[in-house]
Amino acid sequence: MPNNQLFKRGELNFVITGVANNALARRLQKHFREAALDLTVEQWSVLVHLWKHDNVSQQELANRTFRDKPSITRLIDNLEKLGLVKRSGSKTDRRINLVSLTAQGRSLRDQTMQLANDTLNEGLEGVSAEDVEVTRKVLTKVYENLNGSAGG
Repeated sequence: MPNNQLFKRGELNFVITGVANNALARRLQKHFREAALDLTVEQWSVLVHLWKHDNVSQQELANRTFRDKPSITRLIDNLEKLGLVKRSGSKTDRRINLVSLTAQGRSLRDQTMQLANDTLNEGLEGVSAEDVEVTRKVLTKVYENLNGSAGG
């Protein structure tokens, strides 16, 4: 019996559509608003990648955030208007735009990461550490199956 047969009718759609992920994103957006942060969760996800690896190409950011070119361009445009990132041309290839954090963009890291951790803790309330670990392993395996060298 295929593993997807273990889901009751409608539960598979729940997994595929990422309902829990959407609920977490909505709650995090609410926390950003309450903290008077003019930042969307989508913009924040780009900043998270820049906090890990600053001064990367726009294409690399698109790949790392699983966004297409128009979406990442729009997000970077808006982050630039907010003064959180800046673009510069690559010294080795004029076709490449590099994206880097401004001081203001770097300054949001600790506050927004704390809000994200608090939001995740809200979502995981009542969930055992063992269940969290199993979920992490399962979702990691699903990701690897779909994005690994075998077919992604």
